[in-house]
Amino acid sequence: MSNIVVAGGTGLLGTALVDALRLDGESVIVLTRQPRRAHEVRWSPADTDGSWTSVVSGAKAVINLAGASIAGRRWTAARKAAIRESRTQATTALVRAIAGAQRPPSIFISSSAVGFYGPRGNEPATETTAPGSDFLADVCRDWEAIANQAAGLSRVLLVRSGVVLAREGGALPQLALPFRLFAGGPVGTGRQFVSWIHIHDWVAMVKWALATTTVEGAVNATAPVPVTNEEFARTLGRVLGRPSWMRAPAFALRLALGEMADALVLGGQRVLPDVAQQHGFLFRYPTLDGALRDIYG
Repeated sequence: MSNIVVAGGTGLLGTALVDALRLDGESVIVLTRQPRRAHEVRWSPADTDGSWTSVVSGAKAVINLAGASIAGRRWTAARKAAIRESRTQATTALVRAIAGAQRPPSIFISSSAVGFYGPRGNEPATETTAPGSDFLADVCRDWEAIANQAAGLSRVLLVRSGVVLAREGGALPQLALPFRLFAGGPVGTGRQFVSWIHIHDWVAMVKWALATTTVEGAVNATAPVPVTNEEFARTLGRVLGRPSWMRAPAFALRLALGEMADALVLGGQRVLPDVAQQHGFLFRYPTLDGALRDIYG
């Protein structure tokens, strides 16, 4: 049985994807800096000729989820450099391993994000929309350009993920905390869009991409109904049984978060999953209310 190799497979998304693939009977190898299980292999992206590269040759697929978190710390110059380098270095290493493989994988799936489009107000963004010009857009554009260097060897997919909603991690627990403390509400004007996806649909979309040979290039991993921040707050408050009227002013967020506030919270993108829908992908949780009710049960 050919392996599916997952780099960065120990985070929230990687763990969910690896578990789902293994439940399907797939043989999965996880590339990680600190292997703890039999199916995990030690890797360092800086070591482009390391022993880990041998698992790429003959693999059914290589999936790249590696990259430092963009949230959690203020964006100093050093932090921004780490965000960029963690993505470009890991992707470069995997592309070189694919290029050096006697039998390259048939598909290379590489992470990206809806930050590719930059803040766009109410303008819908599809996979054909041009990139933005802010820091995250620049990182995503460079990240994707490196992944596309494998296009002559493998089918390349670029998964531009929105805010992935999960109870056990990611952004949702942080977003829900003020509501649990009866202090939740919109941020800034509340008119900025949130492009989101339930973690089960995110996993299902990656599995679908593996199997759908007619799909390549960029794929927006977002639900088909993006919502405004105000609607997100109202829906989250309703599902949690908490009020959602306490607005967080933009100036306070900028004071607390710096540049990160506009990029992650105040800007927003209205991203639509055109490619997935045109190729027949069916969302289990197309609406935010349904997604949050499933998560909070």
